[in-house]
Amino acid sequence: MAGHHVIRAAIAGLALGAFAAAAPAQADWKPSKPITIIVPWAAGGSTDQVTRVTAAELENALGQKVVVVNQPGGSGSIGTKSALDAPKDGYTWTAGAAKDLGAYPVSGLLDTRIGDWNLYLNVANLTVVGVNADTPYKTMDDLLKAFKAKPGEIPVATAGVNSAGHYGIEGLARAAGITYKHVSYDGGNPAVIATVSGETQVTTQLGVEQAEMIRAKRIRPLAVLAGRPLTLDGYGDIPPITNWIKNFPNDTNYFGIFIPKGVPAEVTATLDKIWAEKISKSEALKKYAASKGALFAPEHGDAAQKAVFPAIQNAAWLLQAGGKAKVSPDTVGIPKP
Repeated sequence: MAGHHVIRAAIAGLALGAFAAAAPAQADWKPSKPITIIVPWAAGGSTDQVTRVTAAELENALGQKVVVVNQPGGSGSIGTKSALDAPKDGYTWTAGAAKDLGAYPVSGLLDTRIGDWNLYLNVANLTVVGVNADTPYKTMDDLLKAFKAKPGEIPVATAGVNSAGHYGIEGLARAAGITYKHVSYDGGNPAVIATVSGETQVTTQLGVEQAEMIRAKRIRPLAVLAGRPLTLDGYGDIPPITNWIKNFPNDTNYFGIFIPKGVPAEVTATLDKIWAEKISKSEALKKYAASKGALFAPEHGDAAQKAVFPAIQNAAWLLQAGGKAKVSPDTVGIPKP
């Protein structure tokens, strides 16, 4: 009997050894060349700003250069497609708002779904209704009355269909029963500059993109599209849209770095570890968020996918309701919220 126990133990040991050989412990990835992050929007915008802060943190963690390249166009879809089409070797990533990424199949700009990507979130951003400081609009009441008095005439600058600014003004238009003149740019920063210059009167881009011009009194913030005020360092509180529209629908607009699925497992295993151990405690990102009126919100993995989905749902069905959807959201895995 003792011999049988020895044989069984030996067989078990061989089996365990074979299993270990088949599934070795995952080693940390040590990139052998610079990593490229494609920012699919113009320089200076919300994605560009936070991605450069995050890239510096990643360089320290990986011991390798992380190069940020701006490739604007197609409401972010051109640069995103470049990352999607790049070799799946782990060296080409993209960045932006997760709800923009998730709504691409609905807008028809790019055939990809949120589940095709590994998400590494860093901050959440809030949309602000800002006006050129020389306009007569002193309060949100003034602006809403003007929209109703001049339907389809007041120019609003955004980074284009599928951008946070576009979703912001579309949501406001539906909730307030107004129409507007949409003026599209290649990023949030150009949209804000157009509003400052007087080329447009209003922008509904993100607070982080308007912050400097608000502090400089070149843009007057009238409301944040949220249920509570936004506190901006050097300015004070921007009132919530719910002061005027009680049931205004709002969601959390998460931003981050996105890596296409299909890259080597050690790449995402290493990024998972960096996000859990370093990015989640990043003082540089916390400082950025506080200075720009953003929320520090690092997440990755399944938690990130779950966090971003409500905003994707709202964005997709807003496109559908506004007649701007090329594909019905429920046919691409986005049920009505």
